[in-house]
Amino acid sequence: MSRRIKRMNPKPRERDERKEARPFKARSAKTAGSRPSGKPGAKPPRFASERVERRAPKAEPEKAAPAKPVEALLPTKVQTVKVTADENNMRVDRFLEAHFPGLSFSHIQRVVRKGELRVDGKRVDSKDRLEEGQSVRIPPLKLDTPKAPNPQSEAAQKTLAALKEMTIYEDDDVLVLNKPAGLAVQGGSGMTRHIDQMLEVMRDSKGQKPRLVHRIDRETSGCLLVAKTRFAASHLTGAFRSRSARKTYWALVPGLPKPKQGRISTFLAKEESEDDTIMRIAQHGDEGASHAVTYYAVVETAGNKLTWVSLKPVTGRTHQLRAHMEHIGHPIVGDPKYFNIENWQLPGGLQNRLHLLARRIVIPHPRGGVIDATAPLPQHMQQSWNLLGLDASRFDPIENAPEE
Repeated sequence: MSRRIKRMNPKPRERDERKEARPFKARSAKTAGSRPSGKPGAKPPRFASERVERRAPKAEPEKAAPAKPVEALLPTKVQTVKVTADENNMRVDRFLEAHFPGLSFSHIQRVVRKGELRVDGKRVDSKDRLEEGQSVRIPPLKLDTPKAPNPQSEAAQKTLAALKEMTIYEDDDVLVLNKPAGLAVQGGSGMTRHIDQMLEVMRDSKGQKPRLVHRIDRETSGCLLVAKTRFAASHLTGAFRSRSARKTYWALVPGLPKPKQGRISTFLAKEESEDDTIMRIAQHGDEGASHAVTYYAVVETAGNKLTWVSLKPVTGRTHQLRAHMEHIGHPIVGDPKYFNIENWQLPGGLQNRLHLLARRIVIPHPRGGVIDATAPLPQHMQQSWNLLGLDASRFDPIENAPEE
C-alpha cells in the first residue's frame, strides 16, 4: 500500500550540532510509495532510462502573454506600455533598455529624473522595480541609430552547438543542461570558458541572456537548471529558497557507510588559504558557519570496498556533499579536496576523477506542472559502474528520505 512522504519537523538547533549520521527509515522497493509529486498508488520510479519529463497539471493554467518587443523607432508621441509577467520586478531603467535597445544611458536617466516617464501616473526613480500589470507612460524619445546585427561568428556557432548537445530539457522558459565534469558554471581566476559565459550566445532580441538559477561544482557533472526569462528566473529561485526543488546526487565512496541510510547535520564554514578553499566542519556560532543537512542512502556495494550512495541535500552549501561524506569517513572517490584516506589505493581500471553526479532535479515549472530531469552517468562513472558490476537501474532508496 502506497503512502505519501510526510515532512519531518526541523530538529532543534542544539541537536543540529550533532556530527554523527542518524538513520532514517526507508521503505523497500516493494513497499515504497509514489514520489512526493506523483499520484497515490503509482509504482516507485526507477532510473533505468535517462529521461526527462514535465508533468502537466489537470487544469492547464492560463499562460502569461509573451512580451512584445517595441520597435526601436523614434516615438514622436507619448506611449503607454503594460508591464508583462516576464518583466515583473524589473528595474525602470532596464525596462527602457529592453524596449528601446538604441536608447542611450544618459537619455534614460534624463527622462526619469525630469518625471517625463510615469508609472501608474506617478514619478519613479530609475532603480525602482516594476510590477506586472502596471502602466508605464513613455514620453517621445530620441534614439541612437541602431547597429545592424552582426552574424554569429564561427566560435559563437560552436558554443551554441555545444550547449544544444548538453541540453536534456528545454522550453520557452527553462533550460536543463547536462554539465560535463571539468566545465565551471561561473568564471573565476584565470578561467576563460564557463557556462555563464557560453550563455552569451543565447541572448534574445531584447538583449536578455539566460540566467543561472543554481550552481554545481566544476568537477561535478549533471543537471544544471537555467532560466531563459526573467519570469522563470524569479519563480525558480523562489522554489530553491522555499526548498521546493528536490535534487538527487549519485556518488561512489570507499567502504560501507553505517547506518546504510542516515542524516548528516553539521555546521560548515569556509577555510581559505593562498592555494585552496575548502569547507570545514564548524560549531554553531562560529564566524561564517552555516547549517547544512544531507540525507544519504546506500544503493549497492561492490565487495564492501566501494559503495554507491545516493545523496539528497536539504540545504545548498558550497561543497556540502563532499565535506559531509568526508566527515562520516567515506569521502567521494577522486575528490582532490576531501579524499584523504592514507594508504588507500584506487582499484584498477577506475579513473581518479570525482565520482559525483547531479543525477536528478524535480522542481515546479513556473507556468504549472513539474520539471523532472535526469542526467546519465558521465563516461568515467559509467566505466566504474561497469567494472564494479553496479546496476544503474536499481531502486533508489533516497526517494523516501524526508524533505527537511
